[in-house]
Amino acid sequence: MMAEALVETPPFIQQPVVQYERLGPRAMETPVQEVHLIRHGETDWTVSGQHTGVTDLPLTKQGQRLARRLEPVLAKETFALVLTSPLERARKTCELAGLGAGAETERDLMEWNYGEYEGLTAGQIEARAPGWMLFRDGCPGGESPDEISARIDRVIARVRSVDGHVALFAHGHLFRAMAARWIGLPATAGCHFLLDTATLNVLSYYRGIPAVKRWNAQLPW
Repeated sequence: MMAEALVETPPFIQQPVVQYERLGPRAMETPVQEVHLIRHGETDWTVSGQHTGVTDLPLTKQGQRLARRLEPVLAKETFALVLTSPLERARKTCELAGLGAGAETERDLMEWNYGEYEGLTAGQIEARAPGWMLFRDGCPGGESPDEISARIDRVIARVRSVDGHVALFAHGHLFRAMAARWIGLPATAGCHFLLDTATLNVLSYYRGIPAVKRWNAQLPW
């Protein structure tokens, strides 16, 4: 018999920080909220691999084309709340996806502030700080994992207060950390959730417990 391989949890990933109560059968009768996370379309810097935090870049033509493909998918849903990052790439994706008219701007959905690493590629950052990991180390002159976690937790609290489905338009690193926080993990666990541009992701619940229903879904499915 072959010995089972053991996969160690990276030391910077802590134990889940949220405890859930045992739920009765009525939890299965309650309509399940779905939270659609839509990462913005392509920009020049996503193509070049540069870290794009507060820099307000427009979508490329390809980014606009892919954002339009979201419209027939999202049109099948009814959203009680639509929130978008104030940055143009997210707002334009929201508009082209057909949800711009009813959307509210939410500053807590802005991308991770990369500080001194804004506009740099991963290779350029590695040359400056070998072994650097955004989700563990944060950015000098920018945000730490704890700071972005606080922003995300405010958004999650607002989302969970809504009776109905929610659509959020924002950014890659923020959404990766949000997926972790949704299921009770620290923001550092966002390193496990890879995410491409113009993708659709759905957070929801399993028997009343926060869960990831769909992740990094390309269009058309």
